[in-house]
Formats: sequence, structure tokens, C-alpha cells
Amino acid sequence: MARKRKGRPVHGWLIVDKPLGVTSTQIVGRVRRALDAQKIGHGGTLDPLATGVLPLALGEATKTVSYAMDGRKTYRFEVCWGEATSTDDREGEVTETSDHRPERAEIEAALADFHGTIAQIPPRFSAIKLQGERAYDLARENREFELAARPVEIERFVLCDSDRDTFNPDLASFEVDCGKGTYVRSLARDLARKLGTVGHVSALRRTSVGPFHENDAISLESLEALGHSPAALELLLPVETALDDIPALALSETEAARLRSGQSVSMLARSRSDQVRMLNSGSIVFAKTGDTPVALARYEAGDIHPVRVLNL
Repeated sequence: MARKRKGRPVHGWLIVDKPLGVTSTQIVGRVRRALDAQKIGHGGTLDPLATGVLPLALGEATKTVSYAMDGRKTYRFEVCWGEATSTDDREGEVTETSDHRPERAEIEAALADFHGTIAQIPPRFSAIKLQGERAYDLARENREFELAARPVEIERFVLCDSDRDTFNPDLASFEVDCGKGTYVRSLARDLARKLGTVGHVSALRRTSVGPFHENDAISLESLEALGHSPAALELLLPVETALDDIPALALSETEAARLRSGQSVSMLARSRSDQVRMLNSGSIVFAKTGDTPVALARYEAGDIHPVRVLNL
């Protein structure tokens, strides 16, 4: 007999404004205790140095995490020129120094090379796996290894220092909109090299992840003050919030029951033409009946097949 899961069945997304100095895993533990939630996970790790938007998926929302994390992310960050570190942020040991400080015009010109699809080598202190081992574990053990460059998408990368009269030669602030898998620490490292110097991230804040933004977030202290109260549950965003960019298909109650039981549902009826016209074989769709989410399903040969059933 399966052991009963502790806590309450809570479903939805909670957006926490992660404070400085704690890990994403620690945030998950504290929120689990605050809400007495049965099941919870985070969508997109933030380093202890970073602050900002940390989406937490509760209950059935955990089945939609990968879709939320595929969305665009926005970061504000600060680069300190003149010192490279082992971690590419201020937590690492200084490994190289430079006296060169880039001018504002140089920085703005160099940013043009960091737009669109670029090749990026992740930081040595990252969660990338090499033959089953995390890169950060290999780096801590001073073992020799190389990380391969991989393509990442940079939609926008701008210098934020607007007042030329107060331009700081040692520091520069930036904002970037980027795709999945982009490392801001690598951007800072590579931009510094492009400018003929070295540098590292000295401050980092994530302001959005996919459909989740700063104005959705609550501080950890405020959440813990609410505890198990109904007011805390009112902060939850619906499970389907993470599926805004996925085509939605409306089903009847009978069709929803078939999908929930693992059976396929035909989309070939004439009344379905507008819903399926833009779908390709293999497309993922969000099936619902009325306002109730039913499942994530795959469209193939005129039918949809359940991928992840949402028990709501």
C-alpha cells in the first residue's frame, strides 16, 4: 500500500521574489512548510547570488514546469570590470586582472555581437553534466575538463546606464532578454573579453520567466507571515498560466473523460476545423473542458493523445 503523501493538495503557481543569499532549494522547503503543500518544485534555478522571480509549481502545476521554462527570461545585472573570477561572479576567487576599463561607446558597439543566435560556453561552475558528473563538482575538485559551446538566443541586450555624466568606469548595468539555457555569467565574461578586459557578474536579478513577472511575486517573508491561511492560497496562479503559448482545444465532457483515461480523441470532425487547421503532427496542445484543464496532449494523424493528464 502506497504511503500517503504529507500535506495538503495545493495546485497552481506561486511566484516568489527570491532574496539574496539563499538557494532555490531552500526556498522550496520554506514555501512547502508555509503552505503545508504536498508537492512542490521550482521552475528555473537561481544562484544564491541572484534575486528575483522564482516560479514555484505546486501539485498538478509540476506537470507544466518544462513549458514555463521554455519561455523567455529577462535579467538585470551588473558587471564589474577588471577582475575575472573562477565562478564568473563575485563568489569566486579572482583568477585574472586587467587595468583596462571600456568606454561607454565601446560597450554599446560591442553589444551588437551579442544579439540573435550566439555560441556560448557555460561557466565551469554550472550544472551541466559531463559523463554523469556536474561541471561544478569537477571544478571544485580542480579536475581538467572542457565545456562545449552551444547555441543560445539573445533577443535584447542593452546598457542601462542612462546618465552619461555619472558613468562608472568600473561597473556597468545591463538588461537582457534571452532564451532557454543562457548563462548571464557567460555573457558578462565574454563581453568583457570582447572589450579587451576581464569581468564578472557582481549583481543579478531575474525580472521575468515566461508568463511570470516581478509584479506577480511575493516576498518570502510576506508569504511565511500568511502561513496556512486562505489569503496565502489566493496568491496562487492557475495551473494553466504556464501554458499561455500552447494552443488550447475545447473538449466535451465525454471527450475529456476519454483523454483522462488514457484514450485518444479524434479531431477530424468538421466542427473542429478551426481548432486544428494550424496544428502540425507532433504539436502539443492544451486540452480543457469549460474552464477546467484536462491534459497536455500530442496531435498526430487527426487525433490527440494524452501526454500529461491534469487531475483537477
